[in-house]
Amino acid sequence: MNVDELFQKAGVPSKRKLDPIRDPNEIYKSAKLSSNGSRHAQVEDEDDTEAGPAPPPEDGEDDGDYGPAAPPVEDDGDDEEGRFFGGGITAQEKEILDFMDSNTTAPADDLLTTDKIDISWLKKTALNFEKRITRNAELRARHEDDPSKFIDSEADLDASIKALSILSEHPELYADFARLGCVSSLVSLLAHENTDIAIDAVEIINELTDEDVAASDEQFSALTDSLLEADLLGLLVSNFSRLDEQQEADRTGVYHALSIIENLCSRRETADQIGKHTELLEWLLSRARKSESPTVSQNKQYAAEILAILVQSSPANRRRLASDELNAVDTLLTLIAPYRRRDPERGSFEEEYMENLFECLTCLVDEQLGKTKFVEAEGVELLLLILSSSDIKGKLSKPACLRLLDHAASFSSEVCLKLVEAGGLKTLFTLFMSGEKSEKKKSKTSATISKQDTEHLLGIFASMLRHLPASSPDTTKAPGADETTGAERIRLLAKFVEKDYAKTSKLIRLRREYAARVNQVDEALKAEAASNPEEFDEDDAFSRRLDAGLFCLQTIDVILAWLIAEDDGCRAKIRELLKDRDEGFEVLARTLREQREGVDTETEEGRDTGEMLKALLEFLV
Repeated sequence: MNVDELFQKAGVPSKRKLDPIRDPNEIYKSAKLSSNGSRHAQVEDEDDTEAGPAPPPEDGEDDGDYGPAAPPVEDDGDDEEGRFFGGGITAQEKEILDFMDSNTTAPADDLLTTDKIDISWLKKTALNFEKRITRNAELRARHEDDPSKFIDSEADLDASIKALSILSEHPELYADFARLGCVSSLVSLLAHENTDIAIDAVEIINELTDEDVAASDEQFSALTDSLLEADLLGLLVSNFSRLDEQQEADRTGVYHALSIIENLCSRRETADQIGKHTELLEWLLSRARKSESPTVSQNKQYAAEILAILVQSSPANRRRLASDELNAVDTLLTLIAPYRRRDPERGSFEEEYMENLFECLTCLVDEQLGKTKFVEAEGVELLLLILSSSDIKGKLSKPACLRLLDHAASFSSEVCLKLVEAGGLKTLFTLFMSGEKSEKKKSKTSATISKQDTEHLLGIFASMLRHLPASSPDTTKAPGADETTGAERIRLLAKFVEKDYAKTSKLIRLRREYAARVNQVDEALKAEAASNPEEFDEDDAFSRRLDAGLFCLQTIDVILAWLIAEDDGCRAKIRELLKDRDEGFEVLARTLREQREGVDTETEEGRDTGEMLKALLEFLV
């Protein structure tokens, strides 16, 4: 029996109408009619089919009532006349409702049962996807002024786009998906007149390229290469300009578009290609500096994060952003300036935003072009203002400032000179001596700085001793001891001499702390190597030594070696302080030799470092 027959036998009319409410007594009495009474409801249709309970036997025997059977009588269930029993429906009505209930749940069950996801399924899906794109385009062109004529095709296209999300669970089909031309078609929808369709396409591309997709490098490359060939980046930029972030849907679309760029940057080759897209870089910088109130939005923070990812990925991207065309160094310095006197709310998007700005600058100044732009944009002066500020606010930016200065001063005589000229020695050495007892106040001057801050300060001192010119500002490097000394270099050396060599004495104390930690780890490593030599991992051992403070120990010994080489007073003081622990210059030489052995001589910087260490070792004999 099909559903039409059931509704016909139940006496349901063909059109939906509101039936009048019948009196319960009337319903009950009609079910109690005898065999001579007319109890048959008739449906007026061509089949003349009777509906209702079966008639009594033809032989006229009256064995009882022939209406719907009453349910078992319960003591407290019915009233005196027995009218309200069961559900108040006939067996046929119950059959109809059961049928409807079973069919109501059927579609949901069907959704859970999908075809096998393989190449055959992909071909059928691709064909249907292409047909719906074509159909929508045709109807839009034919009925441009009447959206009602193409709105249904747009809904079908929307469904087809969203159906592609299941591909993220089957990355083995990515190459075929690209080969069938579907990737190009999907990307083309970013230019669709309806921004909702474009946003749908963006969301699906984001799902397909998500880092959580278990795709191999080959599978991911097949997809990303096809996406970029279809001008994905250009279409994303065009959508950035037409989406209104005041609207929630558009704001979400921008977020997903940025997420696509982040996903693509997981491959260095792709990140380099993205970095070549000048319009995209310009938009990211523009979005990162867009004024917002009262706080920084998620998309503004995300734009700064994408910039940080791009500059971390390759030197080429750093050079492009530091170029005159984009001038990112000046832009980013302007954006960090407000954090001199205020801190972003902890755990907020603004805190991440500030961290990403500093990360961008730190990567940019690793390039020589970035260092030059940093000096030209008065970056050194800005950072010194932040570091010297006594305002209780702006504290969150100070560690990032020290890290940025450390990277900027590395391999740059230009930055080192600017540090001295801008009065940075007082600021830096005040921070270095924080936590030490003052001779006048006999109390600690301020809170002790963190280990990371100490590491960056040591790095800055080592860079200045290495790169401050000995006689002329034109000198770029000083790999060994020089016969004459420049004014900036004299001012630096004087800081280690003043106040009875207080800074030099602190260097020795720090050295003892780091040496004790490293020696403790070395002893543990020796025991592990002796007990289980087969499982001993050299890389893991080196990592543990670095965590214990090996890098800081090496940096301190380089600074001490420079002081020994350039100042007789420092040489005598250092010898005296080391002698307190029955040590001599040999402990410094041992560290420098180990450091020299680990230098990469394949690079120019590595070769210069090796020559410097060799020259310093001669003064420790």
